[in-house]
Amino acid sequence: MSRAPALASFLALLLAAPLSAEEPGRADWARDPGTGCRFQAPASLASGRVFWTGDCVNGQATGHGMLRRRDAAGAGAAFFGEMREGVPVIGVVEVEGGYEVGRYRAGALGSNSMDFQERTDSFRAAARAARAVAARFAAAGNPGSAAFYEGVAKRLELQED
Repeated sequence: MSRAPALASFLALLLAAPLSAEEPGRADWARDPGTGCRFQAPASLASGRVFWTGDCVNGQATGHGMLRRRDAAGAGAAFFGEMREGVPVIGVVEVEGGYEVGRYRAGALGSNSMDFQERTDSFRAAARAARAVAARFAAAGNPGSAAFYEGVAKRLELQED
């Protein structure tokens, strides 16, 4: 009995599948245009290209770092916080006029019933992330950006109170 029909069907399905940067079954995954690292971005970063500055383990954003949206106008909103296997865990999104704060749930940070400890933990994770970004820029020989993100870390620490 020939396996050719089954093989032909399999190849037809494989070729018909869309090629994308998304995680299988996860339409909300994005890919850093420079490194190819995959992640989910909070909804407030949804428009424009998003870049990850941090560790990329097994092709996924991991640890403390920054997701920064960039569009035609330049740098946009940024998430500072912890990522696990490409998914935000906790942190802060700097948006015009303030912050979105909290744990990552249903595509966004925070909830209406966020308690004091979650807010404090979020700003602490964000400050650690900003310091990790500053260290990456310092190691890359970019002291200006390193100083900028060290300043971001200090500003985030002030929000803990």
